[in-house]
Amino acid sequence: MLALPSFLAGNVARIGYRLLLDAFAEHELRLAHAAVLAALFDFGPLAQYELADRLDIQRSHLVGHVDLLEQRGLVERERDPKDRRRQNVALTKSGRALWRRLGPVAKRSQAPLLDVLSETEREALLALLGRVLRAHDEARLRAVADVPG
Repeated sequence: MLALPSFLAGNVARIGYRLLLDAFAEHELRLAHAAVLAALFDFGPLAQYELADRLDIQRSHLVGHVDLLEQRGLVERERDPKDRRRQNVALTKSGRALWRRLGPVAKRSQAPLLDVLSETEREALLALLGRVLRAHDEARLRAVADVPG
């Protein structure tokens, strides 16, 4: 059981999350807030439901995260001109500037987690984890797209 990939990855992730929590807490952000900023920085403006789906966050939970970020002036919502029922979320200038500062902070926070690995091993680990995650996300997003309503 202890050698199962999900057990190992979960425990390593727990350590990494703690390091991220500490790094983001200095900026009064939780992990979900940072994830929203990172996704909008990487993907650009997204419909609110699409942002929730990409982050695998319940849509109702995402609303609260976006509300807080909007109150802080880091994101803005706009009605989609093509579909007035849809809310698009985008980073503000302040949100982009904050993520440009936080991205490197987040990366540095993970150094203690991976410092037992060589640079080559770290690159291999990240490539493999990324491949597993992309395959899972693609399947999950296809399933979400196939759900009516």
